[in-house]
Amino acid sequence: MKVITASDRSIPQTPSVVTIGTFDGVHIGHQKIIKKLTKKASEKNLNSVVLTFFPHPRMVLQQNSDIKLLNTIAERKEILSALGLDYIYVKEFTKDFANLSARDFVKTILVDTLHAKYVIIGYDHQFGKNRSANIDDLRKFGAEFGFEVEEISAQDVKDVAVSSTKIRSSLLSGDIKTANAFLGYDYYINGTVVRGKGFGKKMEFPTANISVDETYKLIPKNGVYVVASSYKNKTIYGMMNIGVNPTFEGDKKTIEAHFFDLDEDLYDRHLKISFLDRLRDERKFESVEALIEQLRQDRINAKQIIANRNAQTPL
Repeated sequence: MKVITASDRSIPQTPSVVTIGTFDGVHIGHQKIIKKLTKKASEKNLNSVVLTFFPHPRMVLQQNSDIKLLNTIAERKEILSALGLDYIYVKEFTKDFANLSARDFVKTILVDTLHAKYVIIGYDHQFGKNRSANIDDLRKFGAEFGFEVEEISAQDVKDVAVSSTKIRSSLLSGDIKTANAFLGYDYYINGTVVRGKGFGKKMEFPTANISVDETYKLIPKNGVYVVASSYKNKTIYGMMNIGVNPTFEGDKKTIEAHFFDLDEDLYDRHLKISFLDRLRDERKFESVEALIEQLRQDRINAKQIIANRNAQTPL
């Protein structure tokens, strides 16, 4: 699998099957579409290509948009890369691109760049300047330029739309289980371990303070979570607090992970941390001692969740 961009000279000059979308989350609905894409490409002996966009159109067209995405662009590429595609074409979304007519989009991108012979697209897909063209227009362009259009059913499109919306709302409400079920994998963040105030270490719960560079990345609701990461090729488990540390009168949101059975310096390390479950809301305790007692109980609860989860995982 190769990621290509508009400036890449290694864009394949061979015919392809293409699907188009933002694919934020690359959730189970998206995965269903991509399976259809790779199957068609295999049957026709063509390249399978996902055409996706970054930045998100709302980031460009709505200057005040506060949209939060399920994946950074690097994460999106990573997940797509595991789905058996030949190419991912990341098209930079700009205002000039948004102003392309439907015909120019089809000619310059689908035909001249990606050499599409089949385009798999939703029945309600709109494209071109002001989203003025639809699937019927695409079929007409296909007849003109020599590609076929395969329609994704209304039910499949509904699956995509509903799950995308539900994933965001689930994460923002702390419902990790529902989000993970719709994603088809455990939601995760990537970040660098930075120095914090050291409260956790003083309480027997040293934490790795995670800094996420991409401000558009959706961070789940404040609270305490069961998490997993990989360190030195080994899965490590722990619990994470997202919030402001109200017991210590904090006012700045932080992301802090305490890993069980790990006593190593993690500063400046890059970690990918997955959310497995949610333990509770963040709250202010009457004393540090009361907080410590709650953290001890959180650890017991988290380890039980991990044990149950691992027991259910087939060998």
